Formats: sequence, structure tokens, C-alpha cells
Amino acid sequence: MIGTIATASAALLATPVAGLLGYRQLKRAALARRLRITSARGIDESGPVRIGGIEQWISIRGEDLDNPVILEIHGGPGASNLIYAARTRDWERHFTIVRWDLRGSGKTFGHGGPDGQGDMTLDRLQADALEVTAHVRARLGVAKVLLVANSFGTVLGLRLARSHPELYSAYVGTDQNIMAGGRDRTAYHALLARLQRAGKRKELADATAMGPDATAWSTHQWSRYNKLVVTSHPLTFDTMKTVVIRSLWFSPRHTLREVRGYLKGMTFSERLGPQAMGIDEWAEGTEIPVPFFVFQGAEDVLTPPGPAKRFFDDATAPVKDFALIQDAGHFASFRHPGRFLELMLTKVRPVVTGEPVGV
Repeated sequence: MIGTIATASAALLATPVAGLLGYRQLKRAALARRLRITSARGIDESGPVRIGGIEQWISIRGEDLDNPVILEIHGGPGASNLIYAARTRDWERHFTIVRWDLRGSGKTFGHGGPDGQGDMTLDRLQADALEVTAHVRARLGVAKVLLVANSFGTVLGLRLARSHPELYSAYVGTDQNIMAGGRDRTAYHALLARLQRAGKRKELADATAMGPDATAWSTHQWSRYNKLVVTSHPLTFDTMKTVVIRSLWFSPRHTLREVRGYLKGMTFSERLGPQAMGIDEWAEGTEIPVPFFVFQGAEDVLTPPGPAKRFFDDATAPVKDFALIQDAGHFASFRHPGRFLELMLTKVRPVVTGEPVGV
């Protein structure tokens, strides 16, 4: 999706530079005030931690250390969730949020540069995640953490939930990717239909040329496909511009240099995309040994709710629940953070704490 982000960023920067930067400064200052945590039992710390042989950035925020601890596994690949801190500020009243910039992403990429990211493979990221989990458990003194994964991060999240029930109290997937070893091609054919209806001949030719078998795509084709999906769907493209780009541009936690680094990290991390295309979630296992939740955008065309629901229906778990977030496509939890929080409070928190809804 980096091409889409770069295009939207260029449009934003087309306004007079002095006025744009002045407004950015005022907006960031206001958001920084919103992010202040002053409660006696609160926590707000961030910095590099040695994970997997390199320095990786971890942020821990929340208003009460007695709240359940969430470890987020962000998407992209390379798209750190740290930019959404202001949008998700209310989450921190009910959960302690750990946001980790995976290798190749955000401040981790900015700190080490392209030569300092080490092995960029899914197996290495899974090993990193276990080290991060150990760090968080020790730092916060908790036995288990709640996994919340979005988009590309759900590939890693499902693997962690399947294999380490002793570490995770539950799994929540949103923008849930369900890989089927290249068999499910509904999203690809839906893209062709949208491009044909819109009369986008060049884009249609590009998509047709790459073919429906995602397991055969190059990194460039994988990236091109994602860009075509995002830009061909009005709701998703609007979310990219009004939620993703605005969150990055106005993030009080990111300097202009770090904004540029964020975008470079996404380009660098695209090599991870094709690695996931051959995964078959059914073959990896439909037995999820922890409470299993999927909260999906009802109009998601990048990770459609249909495959997510089919896998959910086939999965067995101690507790499971599936919900659609209306008027949302991809990035559903960040387009409607209040609705996502309501689902977390009514469906997930009672399961991991044993408390009734509303406590």
C-alpha cells in the first residue's frame, strides 16, 4: 500500500508549505496534550529494547496498571500502529496498550536503517514476538497478555495464538487475513469487476496480467495489487486519506524525519508480503486454544469478511465470537475506534478478566 500512501502524502503536501507546517505544529501540540497520562497508576514509556539481536521500539501506555495488557501486532507489513495513539486514546482507560514497531517498521526501521534490520522473514518475526511477549510479561508483572492483531499482523498473530496458549489470554483479529494457500481468489475477481465497472483499462490490464494466483506474485505485483484494491474502493481509499495519512502526518510522536522513515520502512518491508501468500490457515490448524475473536469491517475488500467468517466457523476455541463493524472497510478499528472499544469491553474484557460487562 506504500504507493497509495505516497500519492496521498504528495497531495497533502501540495498546499503551501509554511501554512501546512504551522498547522501541523498546532495540531500535534493539541494531540500531545490529549495523550498525557497523569493518573497515579498510569504508565507512558517508550524506547528501544534489544529483541532478536537488534534494537526494536516498544511503547507501553495506559491509565491503570491493573487493566488487562494488550500486545498489538501491527499490519502493513511495515505499518506501525504508533501513529494511531491519539485516535485510540480512550482504549488506554480500559487496557494497557503495548505497541511494538516490528523489524522493518516505524521507529525500529528509523533507528537501525535498512542495514540494521537483520533477517526479514516471518519465522524471525514470530521469534521476535515471543521475545517481546517475555519482555512485556516481565516489565508489567503479568502472566499473560491479550493479543490484538490487525491486517498483515494477523498472520503472525494466529500462529502465536495457536502455539502458545500459556502466554496469551485471548486473540482478537481485525482486518483478519485468512490465507488459503492461494485457493481463495474472490477478492482478486472482485477487484477485476470494480476496475471493469469504473472503466480503468490500464489498471485492469495490470491486475489481469499478474493473474489470480497470489502465491506466484513478485513483491512488486503484491504491492501493486494492494494499491489497486485500496484505490478502487471509495470507502477504503477515503479511510486511507482521512485516517491513515492524517494520523501519520499529525502524529505527535513522529518528527518529519520519522514520517519519511515510516514510509521508507513500508517500502523496505514489502518483501514480507509474498512470503505469506502460500500459507494455508486450515492446514496450520483450526484449533485455537485461547478465546478467539474476529471483529471485521463489513465492507473490507482487502481482507474480506467472507473468508474470515468461514475460518471462524470452522475454528474451535474455548470461547469465540465474530462481529462486523458497519460503515468500515480495512482499518476498521482505527476508522471507528469507539465501536471497536465497545466490542472489546463487552465481548473480550469480561472473558480475560472474569468480570461482568461494564466493570
